[in-house]
Amino acid sequence: MKLKTRYLGLDLCSPTIVSSSGLTSTLQRIKDAEAAGAGAVVLKSIFEEQILNEAALVDSYSDYPEASDYVQSYVKENSLGLYLKLIEDVKQQCGIPVIASINCRQAGDWVDYARVIETAGADALELNIFLLPTDKETSAEEIERNYLEIITRVRNAIRIPLSVKLGAGFTNPLAIVRELYYRNVQGVVLFNRFYPTDIDIERMTVRAGNIFSSRAELSNVLRWTGLVNGSLPLIDVAVSTGVHTGADAVKALLAGASAVEVASVLYERGMGAIGEMNDFIRDWMERHDFRTLEEFRGRLNAKNIRNPMLYERTQFMKYYSSHEL
Repeated sequence: MKLKTRYLGLDLCSPTIVSSSGLTSTLQRIKDAEAAGAGAVVLKSIFEEQILNEAALVDSYSDYPEASDYVQSYVKENSLGLYLKLIEDVKQQCGIPVIASINCRQAGDWVDYARVIETAGADALELNIFLLPTDKETSAEEIERNYLEIITRVRNAIRIPLSVKLGAGFTNPLAIVRELYYRNVQGVVLFNRFYPTDIDIERMTVRAGNIFSSRAELSNVLRWTGLVNGSLPLIDVAVSTGVHTGADAVKALLAGASAVEVASVLYERGMGAIGEMNDFIRDWMERHDFRTLEEFRGRLNAKNIRNPMLYERTQFMKYYSSHEL
């Protein structure tokens, strides 16, 4: 059974990608991922917010206002330099595709960063745009326009394949994906997970919630994967939330994904989970007489199933009316 797949025009030995996280922040960890059977890695994101905060912190210790621009420029270049060195080292010592990742809120310097990341040898770039809509005066249309402006500028600046990691909060994800396709974006990652918020009711404080995904989150991603692949089959989809087992990966592939990105399960069970997932996919293919992933990928997307309403249904009324307690 062949687990080879193509994602963003890249040849992957398996559909299991280690997503952007601390698991892809060093050369040794990436070597471990490759040895475990990963088809590719998405490097730990270089964060606009983090670099700007570091630059501001260093600058706050300077007594010379005229040195401000130099200090901030030095911090930015140093952070980026370490990232570029990691790309170069991985390309020299590993054989799987390396997808760089930028987490940004606005265009600005990130267009230039995308160019040097390409020059360093990254095989593709995953753009992770974070715009939490906390301003009641900002319309959804304005937020989406800002997204598309950033994406367009980055797309025009580089030649390597580009994917965009989307949040699940868009009014119409299909319309956004269509606009990305029109802008020559090769893939989308569904969906991003944001910093979780929780409340401690005894201390009455706000705190971080569970940072890891759960299998319960997969359902919504399967819905949109099936809808996207059914209506826009020429743009690749990677499923990024809720994949914890080989069965989850098979579901994503049947819905139309070209690959799955995993991190939470690797933190919980170690890199060996990659091999377990790949083995399950291989065994499942053998049981169902499939020799390649392409023979079944997208077989259950919204276009290919008899009743696409199974993806579009949102109400429980009909379900509950026919089931007794």
